[in-house]
Amino acid sequence: MRVEVLFFAGAKLAIGNTVLDMSLPAGATAGSLLRQLSTENPVFAGIAAITRLAVNEEYVPESHVLSDGDTVAIIPPVSGGSAI
Repeated sequence: MRVEVLFFAGAKLAIGNTVLDMSLPAGATAGSLLRQLSTENPVFAGIAAITRLAVNEEYVPESHVLSDGDTVAIIPPVSGGSAI
């Protein structure tokens, strides 16, 4: 399945892009997406644990199962506490 991933604030800086189109296996969760991004980008791994996730403009837990065509927003804290 394919999902669109949007990055904001420090996540955007860590990834180096505002939007990625990603291919994931069926049954992938929001958490497995975070883990894949962390594996592919060690700088992002440093902030992955403190991000909030939204799917189709609604906040979701990492256990949320993604569907083909979903838009996933990666939203880290937007002020204080991070050197990124």
